[in-house]
Amino acid sequence: EVQLVESGGGLVQTGGSLRLSCAASGFVVSDYSMSWVRQAPGKGLEWVSSMNAGGAVTNYLSSVEGRFTISRSNAENTLYLQMDSLLPEDTAVYYCAKSSTRYIPSPKVVVTEPHRGQGTQVTVSS
Repeated sequence: EVQLVESGGGLVQTGGSLRLSCAASGFVVSDYSMSWVRQAPGKGLEWVSSMNAGGAVTNYLSSVEGRFTISRSNAENTLYLQMDSLLPEDTAVYYCAKSSTRYIPSPKVVVTEPHRGQGTQVTVSS
């Protein structure tokens, strides 16, 4: 059974940093493309970042590029999202998502992926 468990969220001030983790079980993270998506209050799911199965290709939403870094630990079967220079508009529930492919799907597909964790809340105060 595929399970994804996010952690690491919290309340930070503008300019602060957080590192989100997504512990995976039931599959090997390096066999699939993995992503982070988020949902701000009153809004729909928004794609944030993806990594392909090989780990060599990463994509970012333009508004987070240069501030967020996606990575993973194959030994720990865990996906990470390092978030620096956080802004109030980054406030959302963050989810990790598993794709069914090794390549990175389009953002439209990523936000509909059925395998997603329960989410972790990130709140950035101004």
